[in-house]
Amino acid sequence: MIPHSLSQISAMIAPALGNHLWQSTIFACGAALLTLSLRKNRARARYWLWLAASLKFLIPFSLLVGIGSHLAWSHQAATPKRELYFAMQQVSEPFTPSVMFRAAPAAPSAALPVLFPALLAVWVIGFVVVVFVWSVRWRRVSASIREAAPLREGCEVNTLRRLEQAASSSPIPMLASPTSFEPGIFGIVRPVLVWPRSISERLDKAHLEAILAHELCHVRRRDNLAAAIHMFVEAVFWFHPMVWWLGSRLLDERERACDEEVLDSGRDRQVYAESILKICEFCVGSSLPCAAAITGADLKRRIARIMSGQIARKLDFSRKLLLCAAIILAVTAPIVGGALHLTPSPFSSQTQNTIGAAPAYATVSIRPNNSGGNKVTLMFGTDQFISKNGSLKMVMREAYGVEDDRIAGAPGWLSSEKYDVEAKEPSFRSNDPRAGFDISERKRMLQALLADRLKLAVHHETREIPVYALVLAKDGPKLHESQPGVNHPDWYKGPDGNSIPGIRMNPNALVGQGIGMGPLLFHLSRQLHHTVLDETGLSGTYDFALNFPDGVRLGIDNPAPPESYEPAVSTAIEQQLGLKLELKRVPLEVLVIDHVEKPLGN
Repeated sequence: MIPHSLSQISAMIAPALGNHLWQSTIFACGAALLTLSLRKNRARARYWLWLAASLKFLIPFSLLVGIGSHLAWSHQAATPKRELYFAMQQVSEPFTPSVMFRAAPAAPSAALPVLFPALLAVWVIGFVVVVFVWSVRWRRVSASIREAAPLREGCEVNTLRRLEQAASSSPIPMLASPTSFEPGIFGIVRPVLVWPRSISERLDKAHLEAILAHELCHVRRRDNLAAAIHMFVEAVFWFHPMVWWLGSRLLDERERACDEEVLDSGRDRQVYAESILKICEFCVGSSLPCAAAITGADLKRRIARIMSGQIARKLDFSRKLLLCAAIILAVTAPIVGGALHLTPSPFSSQTQNTIGAAPAYATVSIRPNNSGGNKVTLMFGTDQFISKNGSLKMVMREAYGVEDDRIAGAPGWLSSEKYDVEAKEPSFRSNDPRAGFDISERKRMLQALLADRLKLAVHHETREIPVYALVLAKDGPKLHESQPGVNHPDWYKGPDGNSIPGIRMNPNALVGQGIGMGPLLFHLSRQLHHTVLDETGLSGTYDFALNFPDGVRLGIDNPAPPESYEPAVSTAIEQQLGLKLELKRVPLEVLVIDHVEKPLGN
């Protein structure tokens, strides 16, 4: 069971993570193309594009898709352009199982339980290493800050306060440090300016003013907060080279944006370049990206840009229009995709067409059942369907003829919350003797009910899943062949007094009376929450009594039993019926839930 659980977890996480990384990479490439088109414009616009690409690694598009899927018009009938939508899905979600299985339906999943813990361990090790390196560097910087003393007067403080007043910004504390770290802004919520004592005597007034103006730019722009967010992205996605490249681009554009702002304030280019070189000559740069200083980025290229005299252009109307269109597209595309049901595969439309061909129930009632009782009722009548004190997942199992292991993507409430469901057919059908009783048609009607009342959207996939095969035990079957037409004294009797074949459940036993293997497989599957396949080769009708082990009450809608219950059941079957359960993996059609909502009032 543990390998099976790991396989299920990896099957859920791997496609979602793969799609998220793919979408984030494409988003970053799109941001790179936009920055290329803005290369002659101000660095501030490019910096925000790179930061958006970094934040995309923390925000999956599935959140926006979920918003779109809840829009009222997302549940309309499929349009003739579904092929276009599916093509978009293949591009945006190449790792979605519904896409992959069509390309390779027999993909080997047996290795997933082995690879998943190994990959998880590698990721944890990488995450811990990155966080450890950052923490060591942070402790070094924190130690130098603790050694620093508040600086409340002097030329440095007076210049800083004058610049703050001119920029209408709040005053920040200034600390004099005995270390050789370069001047820098430390902290996010309450930033402080750490100033090395030994540097002041090497700077004249113009150099000092240029350096302090640069540091105030970092404070106004909240650069430390943005850098800390990207550090978290680097720690989580340390294995992705695009993340580290984004970090270098953010640092370069951050310093370039501050340089442009300082030069725009009217300061001399040569003096500003000299001040940066003086800092590099006498100070050691900070090793933390979230400690904004003056000497970051490629120093040679940076000095060349400062001295070139080229003025970065502001965004013109066409560039602003391009950015607005890109932002709108990035936000609205996944929402529209969710609204148009891009996630369901074309199998969904086929299923919906099949549902639409069946007649619908005339009246439907779905009410929560809070009685707390154990008795569950589920039956198709000649003109109605009734489910009492059962989960809606039980109704779904009945509608689609699958067990729990063949339903993927089900939310917890679908199994845990109990409801009473009553659905009646139109009176003209119930009064029509030619209508007959077609169980397949009744199931299609039930599927339509779920689609209408629960907004249920599903599609089918072929997956290799673990199931149980019921086979003959070593000593052969111990079932008693029933005798047709013979009245059995212990059987249920009909109105005519004759025995009625069937199967009934006692508190801890299944009692079969003149039945084939089908009902036994059905109840074993429901009790074990696993598909049970018939490989016994038995084709007759049999009488039997199967006593189950203590601990789990029998029922058609019980919670999943503990792992220790399954081998005990297998032992009981072998000892009492001469049959045996064997665990095996086979490719079967799985029902994948794309969308489902709790039922509203009647």
